[in-house]
Amino acid sequence: MSEAAAAPKPKKSVALSGVPAGNTALCTVGRSGNDLHYRGYDILDFADEAEFEEIAHLLVHEKLPNATELTSYKKKLKALRGLPAQVRSALEQVPPSAHPMDVMRTAVSVLGTVFSEKEDHGAAAARDIADRLMACLGSALLYWYYYGKNGRRIEVETDDDSIGGHFLHLLHGRPPAAEWVRAMHTSLILYAEHEFNASTFTCRVIAGTGSDMHSAICGGIGALRGPKHGGANEFAFEVQSRYANADAAEADILRRLSSKEIVIGFGHPVYTTGDPRNKVIKEVARRLSSAAKDMKLYGIAERLEG
Repeated sequence: MSEAAAAPKPKKSVALSGVPAGNTALCTVGRSGNDLHYRGYDILDFADEAEFEEIAHLLVHEKLPNATELTSYKKKLKALRGLPAQVRSALEQVPPSAHPMDVMRTAVSVLGTVFSEKEDHGAAAARDIADRLMACLGSALLYWYYYGKNGRRIEVETDDDSIGGHFLHLLHGRPPAAEWVRAMHTSLILYAEHEFNASTFTCRVIAGTGSDMHSAICGGIGALRGPKHGGANEFAFEVQSRYANADAAEADILRRLSSKEIVIGFGHPVYTTGDPRNKVIKEVARRLSSAAKDMKLYGIAERLEG
């Protein structure tokens, strides 16, 4: 085969795909048809092995940390998990019926007023903001959840040494199992970056006006919330949950596909031969489902994918 014939065919243009928007050293998507790289590193080389904090350091601070740097970085993030009184008070006013993404958008907005930014928007200060938001947004979400659920004001600082472990500890009220923490590391790594997606583009537009970083992140959360972006996972879960078994799922989806209905959550508009993240997170789902001795949702998702 000639090199030209072997090259992946570009997908049909959707929205603004293919339109130059800017340059980024953070991430490349689908350059070979089925790949995802963070600062030149293939995610498949570390998605199921590295800790999320290593990848966060790579993306935010531009290098993979050595052991000493990683220990120091995790210590910094751990110290940023707390919530100022103003943020806790604002979260208590958010109705329990609110969408979790709206809660995080609200938390970021209030944090932006409590920790106001300087006019120069320096890179070092921006990195500190990124670190704080990574460290405390899980705290904010679970504080709102438990207050709205039963009026309980939970303590949001734990001894867990990872963001994923901290989140699971707050969610379940006890230290999480190691396999759950490993799953969180993998999931957070896989979804940490995706080049010029809709939410990144939104952040860039807002930042490009000279606005503050918290405003840019609020806009990005709003874009990410939609079912055609980050909300696709939530929508796909709702689809899977409506079926009693894999046979029922197949029969219904075949009917929907015959009428040209789009099944959100399966497939991707950028990758030519498949999303490289899928095989990694699919194996995580298989392991966790097997450990729980409940393969129902996994079987339904696998049938839908097929």
